[in-house]
Amino acid sequence: MKFLKSISYVAFDNDFDTDERSWNPEVWAAETLVVLEENMVIGHLVHTDFEDEIAAFGDTVNTRMPGTFKAKRKGTNDDVDVQSATADKVAIVLNQHVHTSFMIRDGEESRSFVDLVNTYLQPAAKSLAEHIDRILLGQVYQFLDNQVEQDPDDTSSDIKDMILDLREVQNIKKVPVDGRNLILTTTTETEALKLDLFLSAERVGDEGTALREASLGKKLGYQTYMSQNASGYKTDGGSTLGTTNAAGSTDGVHAAGSTVITLTTDSSAVLTGMYITFTTVPGVYRVTAGGAATEITIDRGLEASCPDDSFIRYRTNGAIDLAGHAGVSTYPIGYDKQINITASGVIPQLGQLVGFADSDSDPVRTGEYCIIDVDDGSGAGDYYIMLDRPLEAALEDTDVVNYGPAFQYNFAFDRNALALISRPLAQPRSGTGAVSGVSSYNNLSMRVVITYDGTKQGHLVTFDLLCGVKVLDVNRGAVLLRNRIGS
Repeated sequence: MKFLKSISYVAFDNDFDTDERSWNPEVWAAETLVVLEENMVIGHLVHTDFEDEIAAFGDTVNTRMPGTFKAKRKGTNDDVDVQSATADKVAIVLNQHVHTSFMIRDGEESRSFVDLVNTYLQPAAKSLAEHIDRILLGQVYQFLDNQVEQDPDDTSSDIKDMILDLREVQNIKKVPVDGRNLILTTTTETEALKLDLFLSAERVGDEGTALREASLGKKLGYQTYMSQNASGYKTDGGSTLGTTNAAGSTDGVHAAGSTVITLTTDSSAVLTGMYITFTTVPGVYRVTAGGAATEITIDRGLEASCPDDSFIRYRTNGAIDLAGHAGVSTYPIGYDKQINITASGVIPQLGQLVGFADSDSDPVRTGEYCIIDVDDGSGAGDYYIMLDRPLEAALEDTDVVNYGPAFQYNFAFDRNALALISRPLAQPRSGTGAVSGVSSYNNLSMRVVITYDGTKQGHLVTFDLLCGVKVLDVNRGAVLLRNRIGS
């Protein structure tokens, strides 16, 4: 067991009529936090804030971002120019209530704490860590305005070249050099480890640890990590490539930075809301207006000049199947549970970029999301998806589901790009038959609640934490795109 002196906790005293501490919820909460800490990647690298004040789901709290100062000049007899020492308040909604629950049947209670940790606590804590990492890493799509991809026609650039281009983008955005992080997907990490620069222990500066553990260390100005939860997928099912002088091909040359694209012919296939790529231009784009017409508008300027008769790759849409979601009648603003979709033959991918559009008038719904969980849906061809955060706009039955293209989305950022804010949850009232413990450490708080279920003949154990996640500054993050699927 790994207990830390700086962990603080409150708990009801309960030993279920034994003198053992196997069932002490304060101990479970403390140990769970340690395991959670050990298994998170990005959770350690973003802005965190914690106050030991009980909060409830939906509460809004404020975190403070340091202000900036500007150096001034003065003459020999001039007074100094006194600037106000201010910090910006950022409101963050605590709308992520993450939990893992399990049942310990009668007969299992006699196990030692070490056995219970190995059998139940560690897997539960790891599931929470994975979920939080997926939530945070899913914010990568909020930073696509700062995307870097090699020229699709360039087959010579390796990962080192692209990280240098990424560095240039962040230098232009004036992201502080100190404290930059880069989280690679498993595929991109494998690509990087094939280069001598990333493997030679004498270049890592960590006495060979990176070589032994396949950690990349600090490279090209980035503290570099790999996460199995980083957004990257290799299946681009349901995509269609345009053809010469027909649907999905461009008409005329379009300069870098252009947001209005002329197509050769009207195309009922290229619709508002779709994510598209160009065969000759780096980057991911979304059609925001002009679908099914000869002129479309995209959400960000072209990363490079687009030649005449270049092809657009667009993707089959899915649809919201609210009518088929048993027990659920609406997907309102703030909805944070499973969403039932008809995939139209396309299987949604874990980590995939997804957006929504109105099925009636085709405006793009607010928000770009990451799919952090996929399950079989309510009917044949349906899937339940869970998003990285609650809905920013309500969804209606038959609304369009727009899938993002298959890439490895590697995330560069510093601490002030994202915030993870946590507050302790209230404990059950005394006399309700539940015992609980709350532990707080390193800006996170964990609650453990244990109750007895007479029907199932065992103890129900729930680990949960309350947090909020928010993008603080879109200029402090960037996306490195690798491994484009298709042309």
